Amino acid sequence: MVDVSGDLGSVSFEAELTDEEKDLLHLRARSAGLTFCGCAHAAFLCKLAQSLRYLIYRSILNRGSLASGDDRDICVGILGMGHMGKQLLLALLEKSGIKPSHIKISSRRPESAVESIKKGVECFFDNGRLAAWADILFLCCLPSDLHKVCADLHSHLSKHCLVYSFTSGVLIFYFRLAQLLGHNFILKPQYDFVACGTADVWLSCTHLTTALTDPLLIEASCPLTTSGIAVLYSLLNICTSTGLGSSDALSLINTVLKEKSPHAVEFDALSFISASQAASLCTEEPFPWISLTDAQTKETPLLCFLSSSTSMQQRISAAYKSMLCPTHQII
Repeated sequence: MVDVSGDLGSVSFEAELTDEEKDLLHLRARSAGLTFCGCAHAAFLCKLAQSLRYLIYRSILNRGSLASGDDRDICVGILGMGHMGKQLLLALLEKSGIKPSHIKISSRRPESAVESIKKGVECFFDNGRLAAWADILFLCCLPSDLHKVCADLHSHLSKHCLVYSFTSGVLIFYFRLAQLLGHNFILKPQYDFVACGTADVWLSCTHLTTALTDPLLIEASCPLTTSGIAVLYSLLNICTSTGLGSSDALSLINTVLKEKSPHAVEFDALSFISASQAASLCTEEPFPWISLTDAQTKETPLLCFLSSSTSMQQRISAAYKSMLCPTHQII
């Protein structure tokens, strides 16, 4: 079907805007771009965590110490089914590789969950129950709802549940969230917004399913900021939570971020912790638990390492592109 009004400027969205309002049109592209980056980075995190979980599962199975009922699949919860929550769910179903049965949501509006339930995603309508179930919990609620949501979650979050908050980009809000939850395994995405040539490129992100197959957008959204560093520390904590020795943890993380080149640079203990900590760490001993609050607000060994290692930056970038857009040649 042809849109006969497609070329008529008089019926376009911009036609009725004042000059002052037209000056703000770039915010549409920015909003679309940030939503896309948030969803793509979240899918990348879940795919990394899922891959790492399988490797840990296999390692424990080989040692014969797997407990009955242990599950090798990551459980992902989404709290809030407004615009961000719905877009995130779509991205995870499309790109994370996690089965719908291992993604659950919580919403105070039953009507917002209808389409999700059709896709095989269960809705609890209970924030505390979702928190107790999830390995990774995405907060997509409004800042005005934060106090109530944190009260719901506070006594139900396990230490090893990674809370990924889209609630606010303001740093002071992040510290407040940690206080309200009594939890330090919290990741707050941070973005260096990439103009990507023209605003029209980011506006194409409004169709998320299509955008997630676009090599140009995947290239432009590559996470090498502070939140990317926090993702790597999150993988380390996942290993620590299972009691995996530091040597095995490094081996599995390097495997997850696979690179075909035999000369690819790899992570070692000094990549994540200080020289004094690394010197006293036995290979069979797990890494110390890393506070993501510190990892995202202070200078860390990993930040210094990545800042100075172009090879590792390229390796992370390659892993991101291949996981999200495996069938396309990335420019």
